[in-house]
Amino acid sequence: MAYTNSPLVTYERLTNNRTSPRNHVIDTITIHCIVGQWTAKQGCDYFATTDRQCSANYVVGKDGSIGLSVEEKDRSWCSSNAANDNRAITIEVASDTSHPYAVTDKAYEALIKLVADVCKRNGIKKLLWKADKSLVGQVDKQNMTVHRWFANKACPGDYLYNRHGEIAEKVNAILGGSSEGEDKETPVTTATLYRVRKTWADAKSQKGAFKNLSLAKACADKNPGYSVFDENGKVVYSNSVSQTEDGVFTPYKVKVTDSALNIRKGAGTNYAVSGVIRDKGVYTIVDEANGTGATKWGKLKSGAGWISLDYTKRLVSVSYTHLMLPTNSLV
Repeated sequence: MAYTNSPLVTYERLTNNRTSPRNHVIDTITIHCIVGQWTAKQGCDYFATTDRQCSANYVVGKDGSIGLSVEEKDRSWCSSNAANDNRAITIEVASDTSHPYAVTDKAYEALIKLVADVCKRNGIKKLLWKADKSLVGQVDKQNMTVHRWFANKACPGDYLYNRHGEIAEKVNAILGGSSEGEDKETPVTTATLYRVRKTWADAKSQKGAFKNLSLAKACADKNPGYSVFDENGKVVYSNSVSQTEDGVFTPYKVKVTDSALNIRKGAGTNYAVSGVIRDKGVYTIVDEANGTGATKWGKLKSGAGWISLDYTKRLVSVSYTHLMLPTNSLV
């Protein structure tokens, strides 16, 4: 097979830390974190000069730059597992140096584009993620792997690990596939109008009415706190998992598990930071939404902003009339 390299590469410096050629076709993607907010150049330069026996096929920098360190025809030394590295394209992504090893929005966006490009050129039609180590090598069921499965390491860090499902979805949206290995849903147009509102009773909040359910869902996803209702007022889709049939959100409490959890002005890492929770306290969530950088975002009762629910533990549900915040809480 004639291998090629990604045209998205902005910097190239090849390392001798590699095995040439690889002995298996490329059918797997393995994403790592560098544990340092480096550019692609810094990462490639490091692999080219280090005495450590390590490398990766690509490096994604904090600024969205993409570096080539080991050509795709060759096996990198990245995952502490020769069999995995022989079949995988390994990608190091610039990250913070402490838990959860977060990456920048630019790095995340570049990673999605790079993975999609690798898949296209190597005939990987769908990216599959089950978070199941037992499926390693069964690429018809799961073709993403992580370093922590092969060595006593945190890599790729919880920030990226918890987003592997989202990464698969975003890549498959580019490829036209499904992250679960099923056929892509065919958009259906019907005579029914699907309305996107906060609640069925709040007609003034309506963002649109669609005959195509897929378009209605997309509209709801772009508007945190909104749901899709059929003509009878029943919720058929919501980007919130804690809503009743009439679309009314049921608030609940969470305990923060991270020592420094950012509060953002909106539901996503693309919104500015408005504060930080450092007390690992208990807080009340009054709304949920999908957004960049987290599996789910929660809105704080105080109105201070939104937090990633990936770094919280949900407590018992409470009614809205009994919501209480810690007396020393700022949010």
